[in-house]
Order: sequence, then C-alpha cells, then structure tokens
Amino acid sequence: MRIPTALVDCRVDRTAFDFQVRLSFSGLGPDEGYRVDADLVIETPFLLCDASGEWHELDPGTGSGLAPVLDLFRRTVSTVEIRGRGALHLTFDDGSELQVGPHAEYESWNLTGIGVDPITVGPGGETDWCLLPIVEPGLSRIT
Repeated sequence: MRIPTALVDCRVDRTAFDFQVRLSFSGLGPDEGYRVDADLVIETPFLLCDASGEWHELDPGTGSGLAPVLDLFRRTVSTVEIRGRGALHLTFDDGSELQVGPHAEYESWNLTGIGVDPITVGPGGETDWCLLPIVEPGLSRIT
C-alpha cells in the first residue's frame, strides 16, 4: 500500500463524530481545482497531541470526550508517516499530532477520496507499505 503523502499541505475542512471519527481533508492543485478531497475515518482508539503538547487518549463514540479533535479544524498536514504494521502518524502546522495504530480485532482506519489511493488498515495491520516518488507537475523527471 502507498503511504498517503498526498495529504501533506492539505487542510482539515471538517470533523465529524459518531461511532467513528471522520476528518475531511482538501488540498488545492496548481490549476485551482482540488488535488485532494479525502476522508480519514478512525474506528478504534487513537492518540492526539494538542498544540500545547498534551496527549489525549481518545475513543470514537465517546461524545464530548472527543472535543480535542475539534482543534484540528482548519489545520494543515505537515507530515505523514506509516509506522510498523499501519500506524498512521500525522503532524500538523500547529505542532499537534494524530496517531492511529492497527487494532488486533477490528479495522482501525481508512482513507478514501480524490487524490489518494484508498487504504483500509484491517485487523492486525498491514505489511506492504511503500513510499512512491513524487512527480512534480510539468516535470518529466522524478524528484
């Protein structure tokens, strides 16, 4: 699976909660259209480090306990990493971090939408992660 580096420089345009946590990302392309319009859905417990450096252990479906996620609204993704068997690690422009690890029994997270390859991290995680080179628009070589 490809590491979703297309999320870098994308902004969180929406947060939604029920028994899942959903973050909607968008990123404009050079032609003023969307290069990325994607949703990250988190279905298992995860970690969020807020801009002040405080870590929060969060669990979808816990209502107001998910309030720290609201601070990701309008934040821009700085880095994307996949660690181990599918632990997603996002950092944002204000220094906050989001970490979602694989779960032993359940699907932990998925990413779908325009400009990203669909990813689902199922029970136990995934092993075939790859980082593909980025081809800049208008260039004939890989950078």
